Amino acid sequence: MRLRYVLLIAGVLLAAAAIAGVAQPQLGRSTDTPAKTAITVSGHGTVTTVPDRASFSFTVDTRAQTASSALARTADAAAAVIAALKNAGVAAADIQTSQVSLSPQTDQNGTTIVAYAASASIDVKTTIGKAGSIVDAAVGAGADGVSGPSLSRSDEDALYRDALKKAVSDAGDKAKAIAAAAGLTLGSVQTIVEGGGATPIPFAAGAKLDSSVPIEPGTQTIDASVTVTYSAS
Repeated sequence: MRLRYVLLIAGVLLAAAAIAGVAQPQLGRSTDTPAKTAITVSGHGTVTTVPDRASFSFTVDTRAQTASSALARTADAAAAVIAALKNAGVAAADIQTSQVSLSPQTDQNGTTIVAYAASASIDVKTTIGKAGSIVDAAVGAGADGVSGPSLSRSDEDALYRDALKKAVSDAGDKAKAIAAAAGLTLGSVQTIVEGGGATPIPFAAGAKLDSSVPIEPGTQTIDASVTVTYSAS
């Protein structure tokens, strides 16, 4: 009898505790941690500059009755172009043979080899000021194919870092505006991620050079972007 009485009292106490927990939740479980507020924005920065470097690819093509003769003629023609480029002021480090090819030429029926065609491509880097004379020198020495120019800046990495700084500043301005509009106080940077890269975009602008082959440098934009997350309260 006493055991039943004790169990009955224990059950009543447990029920009372459960009711108290429902009526006052803070007594029944721990208070949830409030969610942290964050603001994530993207920033964009641009630097506009004038290219000071130009790259070209020159090609020489020859034909001969035998493969060895075709290759020999191509080698001689490429050597002549390279010598002309060096005489025009291009450093050896800025001249590179990028491709050599050899292929048979067949008759109309495609069954008999009648000759061999060989070619070589020579890549050259130079300054904008020398670009026109470099093309003249290569073609004058026998180059029968010209590709380019590909324009760039010699200090592109430094300019890209400048664009990154502008992108971070742009992100900060956006975050401040959002925080102010939402009635929040902007905190410190939590994360920052670089996006994009140096992307040269040529525009039709610039002055012609004093050469028979005018090369117009125009302008280029170097872009950078970042994604930044700030704390806010």
